[in-house]
This record gives sequence, C-alpha cells and structure tokens, in this order.
Amino acid sequence: MRTIVLTIIATAAVVVIWHYTRPQPLMVDLITVAKGNVESTVINTRAGTVKSCRRSNLAPISGGQIARIRIKEGDHVQQGQVLLELWNQDLQAQLELAKRQFAMAQERRRESCILAENAKREATRTQQLIMQGFVSPQRADDANANARSRQANCEAAALDIQRAEAQIRVAQAGIDRTIISAPFSGVIGKISGELGEFTTPSPPGIPTPPTIDLIDDRCLYVTAPMDEVDAPKVKVGQEARITLDAMPKKVFPGKVRRVAPYVTEIEKQARTVDIEVDFRQTPENTLLVGYSADVEVIIARQDNVLRIPTQAIRQENKVWTVDTGNRLAEQPLEIGLSNWSFTEVLSGLSEGDQILVSFDRDGISAGAIVQARPQP
Repeated sequence: MRTIVLTIIATAAVVVIWHYTRPQPLMVDLITVAKGNVESTVINTRAGTVKSCRRSNLAPISGGQIARIRIKEGDHVQQGQVLLELWNQDLQAQLELAKRQFAMAQERRRESCILAENAKREATRTQQLIMQGFVSPQRADDANANARSRQANCEAAALDIQRAEAQIRVAQAGIDRTIISAPFSGVIGKISGELGEFTTPSPPGIPTPPTIDLIDDRCLYVTAPMDEVDAPKVKVGQEARITLDAMPKKVFPGKVRRVAPYVTEIEKQARTVDIEVDFRQTPENTLLVGYSADVEVIIARQDNVLRIPTQAIRQENKVWTVDTGNRLAEQPLEIGLSNWSFTEVLSGLSEGDQILVSFDRDGISAGAIVQARPQP
C-alpha cells in the first residue's frame, strides 16, 4: 500500500509540474480558407475631383453697366433663360428705329408695285389703241417706258425691305451682346458682378473674372491621377469604384471614359496620368462639384476562387498553417490575382484549411502550439 500511495503521489506531482511548466498555446488570429471573388485593381496616387461635364464662365461680349440680374447663386436655370442684362436703351432705340424703317419700306414697296401694275395695264391699253389707229406709236413707247420704270421701282423697293431687315438683325445683335443667356441648363455657381457695376471684356492676355459661373449638375464625372507605372493597365471601358471623402460609407459604380495621352509632371518624382471616370448612376441632389474622390479601377476579376487575406502572406509567398494538433507549419503557395484585401490561391491550400493572419508577435515559429483568439 505504501508503494501504491507513493506512486500516486509521484504521478500527481509529475502531472502538476507538467501542467504548470508546459508551454502555453499562443493566442493568435486564425481564419478558415474559403472561396470568393478576387479582383486586381489600381487606385489613384492623389485625391481626385468631382467635375461637371459642362461648366461655363459666362461674361458679356461687350462692356457696360449691369442693369438687371435675373438670377441668384444656387438657382437652377434652363437653357436659353436670360441671366443678366447690361444697360442697352440706346440699342433698343436703334432696334425700334430699324423696325419702323422696315415697316416704311414695306409700304413703299406696296405703293411702287401698285403704280407698276397700273402702268403695265396702261401700256397694254395704249398698244390696243395703236392697233386701232387712235394713238401714235410715240405714245405707246412712252407708256411702255413708264411701265418698265414703275416695275423697276417695285423691285428696288423689295431690296429696300431686305436692307431694313438686315438693319433689324444688326440692331438685335447689338442687344444680344449686352445679354447673358444660359447656353445649357444647370445651376448658378457664383455671380461676380453687382447691380450698377461696370463690367468689361477681358483684354488680350489679361484674364478678368467671369460674371457668372454656370455648372451642369446633371452630368458629373471624376478626374483622378494614376501613377505612370499603373497607367498602361487602365483602359477605356473598364469598371471602377468611386468613393468620396464626404460620403465614406457609399461606393459609386463607375466606368473609365478617358485616359490622358500624356504624363503630368507635378513633381520630379511624382509623374501621373490623369483618367476620367463616369458615374454609372449619379444620385440626385447629393453630389457637389469639387468633392474630393478616390477611384479604384478593376483591371481583372476572378469569381468563386480560393482566396485568403493578403495580409496573411509572408515573404516568398508563404503562410503559416495550423495542423490537427494546433501546431504551426510553413506552407508555400502559388498565387494568382491579388489586391490589398484578398489574394487568389492557385495551389498550396485547400478549402477549410486554417491559416494565421497575424504573425507579428514573439513565439511564432514552426511547431509552435497556437489557439484561436476569440473574435468579437
């Protein structure tokens, strides 16, 4: 009995010593390898900008005093709507004078043509009287000459009408030079002038601020700089995702519509190529021109393939796997498409395998015992 008791005590002591001296498993983050979608993408190097497809800095052709401002900043206007007028009462008077001259020319033509028609009938009657011997041939020549003269006056009056019409167009063109109309529908961004101020057109080589900034807010796109190394991968028509700093939780689908045919050199070590991306569906009343934006262009995509988080891959395309005994083992991989989030696995892993995603703590080595850290 003494031997049995001593054996039990020794065994218990060994178990206690082993329990307290055994290596504790490392608490690590593990994931299970599964299938999903993987994309190869490129992103812009600096923040892009939301721009309008059409934006015009409007100013009157001729200088003058601002007489009427028919809109205010933020108004939505329609194509052809009058936005601003300069003082043009003298031009209005010239237009009225041209219209009255046009009316007078019409009446003169009407008078001349009536006399020409009457002279023609008189010449015809005179010709009949000659045939009957009642008048001399000289009288017939005088009547024919008078008819031709009256007809010439009628035709000249028609030319006077055309001249009066041209004068009306000239006067109207002068008035149009003092009026700013909307070339397209949009929103008024900024108005530089005030009522009663004088505005002048820009002299050659000296730009002056525009009077009205008109923005077409129904058609928007994003322009973004891409690194020159990534630029050859970007093609017109590729899908893209647009994110805005003002709306961090929203992702807008887009499509590449233009790749600049030249490299922009802002800094000697920063050479970029600008691209333009259209919104596939622009939300109404949510986007503002000038928002900063980021663009992620999808170069290639693989659907329903074996994938792992990119952060789990070590140098030389190796990962830490966990065997049935919760021990770490190093496993080389053959990878395919990759981005910042996921990488496609071509060989080296199977669906359901567990791999280590965080290996920045001490004790990580082949054969180390690990335990999955509880996830929140």
